[in-house]
Amino acid sequence: MRLLPESVRRLAAWCVVLLLVAGVGWVGVRLCAELRTAVTPVLLALLGTALLGPLYRQLVRAGVQRSVAAGLTCVAVVAVVGGAVYIVVAALIDTGGQIVASLRQAAKGLAQHFGAAGTGLDDLARNSRELLGKFGQTAASNVISGVSVVGESIAIAVLALLLVFFFLRDSHRAMAALRSAAPGDSADALEAIARRAFAAMEGFMRGTTLIALIDALCITVGLLVLRVPGAVGLGALVFVGAYIPYLGAFISGAVAVLVALADRGFVIALWALGVVLAVQVLEGHVLQPVIQSRTVQMHPAVVMLAITAGASVAGILGMLFAVPLTAASFAVAQELRERCTGTGTSDIPTPEPPG
Repeated sequence: MRLLPESVRRLAAWCVVLLLVAGVGWVGVRLCAELRTAVTPVLLALLGTALLGPLYRQLVRAGVQRSVAAGLTCVAVVAVVGGAVYIVVAALIDTGGQIVASLRQAAKGLAQHFGAAGTGLDDLARNSRELLGKFGQTAASNVISGVSVVGESIAIAVLALLLVFFFLRDSHRAMAALRSAAPGDSADALEAIARRAFAAMEGFMRGTTLIALIDALCITVGLLVLRVPGAVGLGALVFVGAYIPYLGAFISGAVAVLVALADRGFVIALWALGVVLAVQVLEGHVLQPVIQSRTVQMHPAVVMLAITAGASVAGILGMLFAVPLTAASFAVAQELRERCTGTGTSDIPTPEPPG
């Protein structure tokens, strides 16, 4: 080994480190996939805690006891999420037939201009329910024996809600346990890293929710002005899709343009495309820099790679978790870099007021 040049030995050492990191990461991903029924509620609870943390802290500062504040926060999220789900589902049920019919009509029009490619779109629209049924059967085959997809989803939601309650109420205890488990004199550094990661996730979730709401409202108003059928349902799709950056907005915007093309003609479709593009420009150049300026900023290429990796590992849930987890990872890397280079520690807001 000593006969090799210094540069070769350094390269070999870095290769060993990368292989070890990749191996540990692969084992971690496989364990999460095997334990997905337990890992999914934890990740959902972390995202929910990041989103609801400010409300909980306001209640605690107002003198509300921790358990009561956490309970009120969970009741509030059930009311808000339940109402939002009801509005989205009702809008999609009321306008779903119109949207599907419009997509089929748009596919037929594309088939006349693009031949086989358009025919494939027509077949996809015609057989959408059958495809969804097959997808549901495929998903059901991967669930633990004897448990239906609906039952598992309800169990995951209930468990995630309970975990949100405990994460909010006992976050100060978790930080104390983290400090006590830190080896040597690394308690302060470990706490700073944890707070930095959670602050990035918290800022990302709040900013994404606000951006999704603004996007959905703007596109819904634009489609209503253009008298595009199913505007409310399309706006609901935009809101849900906004939690998957870039890809979700692209898909929901494409659906809106196709519906406008089928029912209102080429000119209105161009106007709908202009509305969608204007909202995306507003999001990219105004909303993202202003609303999420205090969170970890990631290059769009990194976001797309994270979404692709998340989709390959865990499908839609992986796409949902990929970006906030990547933001937390970037925050941890930035904190470590600042500590290693001695450029100063970041001023991270505490996720919990002092007890």
